[in-house]
Amino acid sequence: MAVTSTLSMAASVLQTKALDLTAAQDNLTFRRAVTLADGTTAGKADRVFHDRRTLAASATEDLDLAGVLLDAFGATITFARVKGLFISAAAANTNSVIVGAATNAWSTLLSATGTLTLRPGASVGAMAGPADATAYAVTAATGDLLKVANSGAGSSVTYDIVIVGASA
Repeated sequence: MAVTSTLSMAASVLQTKALDLTAAQDNLTFRRAVTLADGTTAGKADRVFHDRRTLAASATEDLDLAGVLLDAFGATITFARVKGLFISAAAANTNSVIVGAATNAWSTLLSATGTLTLRPGASVGAMAGPADATAYAVTAATGDLLKVANSGAGSSVTYDIVIVGASA
């Protein structure tokens, strides 16, 4: 199985201000992208996990990045390094989705105690640069859990997740 991917993020912003006889503009285009070929070295990835997941009220789950997740074809995935992570909370959620701070946490992106709060409809993405051979390392058994939690009681939350990485 071969994996090729393009990971990207972008923001386009136009600010205007009316002046006496004209209008001033500030037009910002911010784009970052990386294309990864199949493989395990810098600029390459060979593993992908993606899913839409639902957590019951006040529930948590630990996504084990080393040997538990399944790819789209049902094969077990072991990430040695993550090249891209994208998470999006459903807009219909009432509660927030909290990401990070697990026991045996995958801490190379958020640290062992760091968390991200994704309010309903919010998304976050991180990607390693094309020349970054290390990316976000995963350490099996001691640094491989990505915790995802429902912030409150009363209702479930749904979120989408995409992880692109390398097996070595």
